[in-house]
Amino acid sequence: MSLPQFDNEGFLIELNDWNEAVAEQVAVSESLQLTDVHWQIIYALRNFYARTDLSPAMRPFVKLVKTEVDASLGTSIVLMQLFGSSPAKTAAKIAGLPKPTNCI
Repeated sequence: MSLPQFDNEGFLIELNDWNEAVAEQVAVSESLQLTDVHWQIIYALRNFYARTDLSPAMRPFVKLVKTEVDASLGTSIVLMQLFGSSPAKTAAKIAGLPKPTNCI
């Protein structure tokens, strides 16, 4: 199996190349240590993408976490604590999804 390829922003080019080891590698490149909470959010994102073919931008990302993971985690502040200053973009990157629309 060949190594996964990334675009110039660090997003996976072939979404089927994603696995947990790739997620860990991307997280390290983002200076993050993945916890159980991170994994719950990552898998919620992947399930959302499988249903909708969309990587959610910040507002829908907050709503997704609030409704599908844990209401107490569904705030911009908490997601920034978990994923840094651009949580929707960073979480999508770790989850092996395309860059969310409207993310700089």
